[in-house]
Amino acid sequence: MTNVFDVASFILEKCGRITTWKLQKLVYYCQAWSLVWDDEPLFSEKIEAWANGPVVRELYNLHKGRFYISRLSCGNPGDLNQSQKDTICAVIDYYGKKSSQWLSDLAHMEDPWKEARKGISEKMRGYREITLESMAKYYSSILPEEDSQ
Repeated sequence: MTNVFDVASFILEKCGRITTWKLQKLVYYCQAWSLVWDDEPLFSEKIEAWANGPVVRELYNLHKGRFYISRLSCGNPGDLNQSQKDTICAVIDYYGKKSSQWLSDLAHMEDPWKEARKGISEKMRGYREITLESMAKYYSSILPEEDSQ
């Protein structure tokens, strides 16, 4: 199985320089839609429901302290198969032009993040996992809008 660094590296190849906050949200949505469209996860690393939205801790540890990022020191986009690349490109096409704040606000309105944060105030730190099951259930029940902004 590919890892989060392979996915993030491919996103950066396609998007160029973006905020680390946006990279985390794009990785999250790639995982979510892979579960729906491909019936399997893109990567095995867990996604946690942090106050600012979904975060993969391993990816965070790699870019910690940086605001913008254009390249990772690890990850091999060549390890992704064509179906995985197609899924990531579809996510980038839909979510890639949205701001980091818009993506974070969207995730805060959606059930997987809200369920993982139950009992934790919105501003309080929390590291509960957003499960693959909750993501698959929620995102399979919706379809992306044509263009909401």
